[in-house]
Amino acid sequence: MMSRPSTVTALVSALALTACTSLSAAAQSASTPEIDDAQALADLRALSANFMDGRQTGTRGAGIARGYLRDRFTEAGLVPVFENYDHVFEYTARGASETSEGQNLVGMIEGREEGGPVLVITAHYDHLGNCDGEVCNGADDNASGVAAMVAIAQALQSAPPRHDVYFAALDAEEVGLRGARALVADFPIPLERVALNINLDMLAINADNELPAAGAFHFPFLRARIDAAGAVAPTHLIQGYDSPEWGEHGDWTYSSDHAAFHDEGIPWVYYGVDFHEHYHQPTDEYEVVQQDFFVSNIHTVMNAVQLFDAELEDVAADLQEMRANAPEPLGETEEGSMRKPGME
Repeated sequence: MMSRPSTVTALVSALALTACTSLSAAAQSASTPEIDDAQALADLRALSANFMDGRQTGTRGAGIARGYLRDRFTEAGLVPVFENYDHVFEYTARGASETSEGQNLVGMIEGREEGGPVLVITAHYDHLGNCDGEVCNGADDNASGVAAMVAIAQALQSAPPRHDVYFAALDAEEVGLRGARALVADFPIPLERVALNINLDMLAINADNELPAAGAFHFPFLRARIDAAGAVAPTHLIQGYDSPEWGEHGDWTYSSDHAAFHDEGIPWVYYGVDFHEHYHQPTDEYEVVQQDFFVSNIHTVMNAVQLFDAELEDVAADLQEMRANAPEPLGETEEGSMRKPGME
């Protein structure tokens, strides 16, 4: 087992959510999730370290990353969904004749209420490996999203959610969202129970501290809820990047793992920054991460997780109404029509 890097000074204190609609709700939400900012930064640093060699799917570096994340899932108190958290899948890369193997890690936190809708939080842990002879460490893409997801999972142990929450560290995103599609095809409970996917992909670098939240164009009942969850300074939350009006490469409907849920008509919110000079470059390293921005983004997403967990029954009801009134089944957008630059 590898040793973890020493933790760094926390930069943003945890903010308490205070909204309660009744005395009973207040009693259920008496405790507030406590984000361990220093540990989140330590996880980001470890996942983007040189010894993980860019975490390319199928490589030794990806295996080291999985070992680290298994330990962190255990420490966060996640219940394994598959044996030892591992969800193994096969896929055939574009232009390849042989199959390759990928491995997702999936755990969950049981909610206070049995049954009912569930929330799924995803972040891909794979990256590009070596880029023209240099290690592409992928600090922002996407060590940041995975570290944020683990921080949120650990925080929820101090304030158990109302509904079951699944956490998936996904593999093979960079080669076509393969891990997400494999998980959706083999989800451990009926997909009808999945009311929302929150996908985290690139949370650590933006010169203007802007964090886009995409998804409400396709599922309008999410818009007011995303706004109500708000943002923690210095994060400036903007909604968009989810429709053709944003121009070429500006519609991120198929830019990350939430696309697998979109194709099943499952609502999603994608939190992730716009492209920057370090995207898919060897310079995407821990040293260029905006630590205060990264930490405030975790707290921003944490607030959204709590709000959506509290209103998940209503989200599920809104989805059913939308499906009933839709002229055609949801999730029929042409696959692959909109992708981030650099995706094959």
